[in-house]
Amino acid sequence: MYIDSMENKESILNPTQSQAEKYPTSQSAQIPPTEKPLVKPLKLRKFNKSTLFMILGSFVAVVLGVITGWFLAGKGSTLPSGRGTGSTVTQQKEIDQAGVGDPSSYKSTVEGILKRGGLKGEGTHYLDRGLGESKYVYLTSSVADLDLFVDKKVVVYGDTISAKYASWLIDVGLIKVEK
Repeated sequence: MYIDSMENKESILNPTQSQAEKYPTSQSAQIPPTEKPLVKPLKLRKFNKSTLFMILGSFVAVVLGVITGWFLAGKGSTLPSGRGTGSTVTQQKEIDQAGVGDPSSYKSTVEGILKRGGLKGEGTHYLDRGLGESKYVYLTSSVADLDLFVDKKVVVYGDTISAKYASWLIDVGLIKVEK
């Protein structure tokens, strides 16, 4: 028993070839050639010239698109908005109506003096019917330039639309100067 324990001590302090084979460590452990490894090594791909050109070309196209859009948006503001040309047009020629459609095709008709201004973002103009501020009819239009008729007595044809603050809001389709 004493001899056996001495051999164990000696084998621990001085390992031999047979013991390394007997107790393999992580350095000496080998995967048998018949088994596939669980994790495959990553294959690193190098950038080739076509990939680099495609990335740079995409970047240049986006930058040029942004610059072109910025310049076009700046030029768009120089188009006449209707407000600046409205007084010039009315001075040259008196306009008696604007809009589209037949007056009978609209559900709402109202008359009064057209003024600029809306109510808390609802409408761009209002009609003063002589009944007081609480009875103003607020107007908006995408087909007629209401600025051409400010301070004139007009008849407005359109459709009533829902409003949060205005008591009556009309989308104007046709406007005529009352004579």
